[in-house]
Amino acid sequence: MEIFDGNSNIEKSKNTVVTIGTFDGVHRGHQQILNEMLKISREKGFRNFVITFEPHPRTVVSKKFDIRLLTTLSEKKEIFKSFGIENLMIIKFTEEFSKLTSVEFIKQYICDKIGARHVVIGYDHKFGRDREGDENALREMGKEYGFEVTRVPPMKENGVVISSTLIRNLLLDGKIEEANNYLGRNYCLSGKVVPGAGRGIVLGFPTANIQPEDKQKLIPANGVYAVSVKVENKVYFGVMNIGFRPTFNQTPHAITEVHILNFNKKIYGENIKVEFIKRLRDEKKFGGKNELIKQIEEDIRRTKEVLKQKVIN
Repeated sequence: MEIFDGNSNIEKSKNTVVTIGTFDGVHRGHQQILNEMLKISREKGFRNFVITFEPHPRTVVSKKFDIRLLTTLSEKKEIFKSFGIENLMIIKFTEEFSKLTSVEFIKQYICDKIGARHVVIGYDHKFGRDREGDENALREMGKEYGFEVTRVPPMKENGVVISSTLIRNLLLDGKIEEANNYLGRNYCLSGKVVPGAGRGIVLGFPTANIQPEDKQKLIPANGVYAVSVKVENKVYFGVMNIGFRPTFNQTPHAITEVHILNFNKKIYGENIKVEFIKRLRDEKKFGGKNELIKQIEEDIRRTKEVLKQKVIN
């Protein structure tokens, strides 16, 4: 996959099919758009091109909007590549860029820079200054600049439209399995292992404290989760705790830490990736060390049971 920015020199070709969007989460609804673009690309023998934005447009357009990201930029790149996307343009979304009209955006990027004979959009796609551009405006521009437009309908499950907002809310409620279903994969958190208080070692269950790679990355609801952990290109089972450690000296900020099963290496400074499989329970305050140890042992037993069942299925 070739990656460009908004200022890159790109070989212009009308034999191109393009799709545009923020694609936070690259969930099943987004995947439907990508698959339609890839289908047209194969049928017509066109190259395919995805245009996305960094940072998330809402963080620029509305300074007070504190959005939590489902996917970091590096995660989106990885997912796009896995789908077979050939070309990716990442436009830096600035205040200046946000002032482009829909016509200016299409002419400058789609027509003059990339060239396109086909544009694929989602059912609710809006673009340009004040989100003035929509499907009808795009079709009118297509007549002028010589490209077709395909609108992909919303993906629904049990009457519910799959959206990034829906998935964010599910994760914030701790409903991991529902969120994973709508994402089409397990929700993940990547970051660097940083030193903690060492409480896990004292209890006999050392943990890796994770500093997320992006401070805007959404952290699911506090609680204990069965997870898989990728360390040094190997995958392990793990028990993750998100919370304030209320049993011992409650912390002022939520901590994300994972106990990796059958693992005893020191990995400070290493990057690891955690995939959330199932929420086991709420975080709670225990009567003391022994009670907490007993609960951790039960969490580990349940994690092994849950993840082995997933492997079998």
